[in-house]
Amino acid sequence: MNIPEGFRPLSMEGNPFLARNGPLYGRWADGRFTLGFPIAEHHCNPGKTIHGGMIATLADMTLLFGCNLQGNIHQYLLTVTLTTDFLGPAQAGEWLEGTCQVLRAGRNMVFAQGLLAVGNRPVARLNGIFKPTGEPNSRPGLAREFGLVD
Repeated sequence: MNIPEGFRPLSMEGNPFLARNGPLYGRWADGRFTLGFPIAEHHCNPGKTIHGGMIATLADMTLLFGCNLQGNIHQYLLTVTLTTDFLGPAQAGEWLEGTCQVLRAGRNMVFAQGLLAVGNRPVARLNGIFKPTGEPNSRPGLAREFGLVD
């Protein structure tokens, strides 16, 4: 599969679950993070569409990464609540993109929503609440990958 322009592989070092279920790609443009994911057959259910568990994983990563970068948080975020509304199927060979909108970022909680889509076709609507943990700027890895921090 051809990776769309501007996307780069994300380092999943230290996260064996994502390393095994990826690869994940990211793009930072105009102050917004977009997660990219090439759907492979091993990500699909017996119906030959992406598995709901994989969609939930991508929902979590889209919102976590988006909150960290767009909210300029750079802390480890714990998922408190994640709601994923399944809107339509996606199949092996398709490129899935996830976008995030940070609704509110406080010291103790971050609220976000987003969308997973194949082109203009929505696949899932996302909502999440996250708790920042650790010292501020203690985990700038992703921000460092995109040149947002030193």
